[in-house]
Amino acid sequence: MNVIFFDGYCGLCNGFIDFMIKVDTHAKFKFSPLQSDFAKATLKPEDISDLKSLVVLSNGKATRKAHGVLLAFSELGGAWKLISVFRILPASFLNLAYDFVAQNRYKFFGKRDTCRLPTVEEKSRFIV
Repeated sequence: MNVIFFDGYCGLCNGFIDFMIKVDTHAKFKFSPLQSDFAKATLKPEDISDLKSLVVLSNGKATRKAHGVLLAFSELGGAWKLISVFRILPASFLNLAYDFVAQNRYKFFGKRDTCRLPTVEEKSRFIV
């Protein structure tokens, strides 16, 4: 099972999840807020303590930050896999850019008052 864990309050994170639901036509991913009981039971404490980090769980391995995002696109396959070419860049460089956006995400994209709830159509794709 492939799961994308995200900050359920973050406008940018929720936008990314909305985008992934739209383009993941084969339902390769399920989604779970980092604040969920499932995340707490599945991930290591360091993976959920930093809500600024998106975590992709694929083949039992958790991948965080920029490489997590690139892994998600790679797993989608098709033309989306081309985005993963950025994995050739040093992780330190990719995460520098990732961390800048993550640090300012609420300022740039807003923060929700409550954690994202799936619509009826999306409910089967979410694990809480």
